Amino acid sequence: MDVDRSVTHPPAGAVQRPVARWRNGRVDEHIDCVAEEVPVAVVCNSRHFAVMMATPTDLDDFALGFALSEGLIAVPAELLALHAQTQIEGVELHLTLPPERAAALVRRERSLEGRSGCGICGSRHLEDLLRVPPRVTASPRITGAALDAALAQLADHQSLAAATGATHAAAWADDRGRIHLLREDVGRHNALDKLIGALHRDDRSLDAGFAIVTSRASYEIAMKAASAGIAVLAAISAPTALAISLADSAGLTLIGFARPGGCAVYTHADRYAGQPAELREAPYPAPPARQPGDDA
Repeated sequence: MDVDRSVTHPPAGAVQRPVARWRNGRVDEHIDCVAEEVPVAVVCNSRHFAVMMATPTDLDDFALGFALSEGLIAVPAELLALHAQTQIEGVELHLTLPPERAAALVRRERSLEGRSGCGICGSRHLEDLLRVPPRVTASPRITGAALDAALAQLADHQSLAAATGATHAAAWADDRGRIHLLREDVGRHNALDKLIGALHRDDRSLDAGFAIVTSRASYEIAMKAASAGIAVLAAISAPTALAISLADSAGLTLIGFARPGGCAVYTHADRYAGQPAELREAPYPAPPARQPGDDA
């Protein structure tokens, strides 16, 4: 089915471009809505730390979430100032950190190149990569009904994905499955960092909710969630072995293959209450066949 994604007013983070679409030997000219992807440099106390490829929306949330999940700061108050500077080449996010935090960064220098929001692509040392976050202390209790409710709402909150078909999302839902916050980005790590920043800016308690990501649960996704104090992370695709190990040691409840009516709980299953008895008797939904490009 050919989907016409042209819109009168593209959402933030999207632009329109002409496209020639071929179907059954015929070509039609269209205006397509496509996601923006620009270099976003993180500069800490005038020192370049990393460059991410990201969607240039919710950058205040991204800066705070990235600083927290990457261990640049321990609490939001340590981000003393933030200034975004748009340049021809992209965007620079200038973060002002306490002197002791800035000094620590010098000892864990990174290269400046990343790919589509992968925060570990620039890591120069193994200890920078395999950081172990503090153990998660929040203890929400999540039911299968709440997870199903949140999954049912995801598409309605993803305006950028609906317009472009090219972005991931990270969402926060309460213990009844109501989505309160959602952030989108071409990079799945960026989307989660934006959500983490939004959670802290909203001063939202992590004791009565959970996060959902529209991607696989890689090591870094699990690490970022645990570093932020998120106790339950549900991914619509599979986790990696390293993500499971990290989640287990950090006290994170890691859920994969989240689908209406079922999921797979890999670690700390005590926080997941499951489905009502009448639903548990139904066949468990098989994971969908993976397609090329999934979780890119």
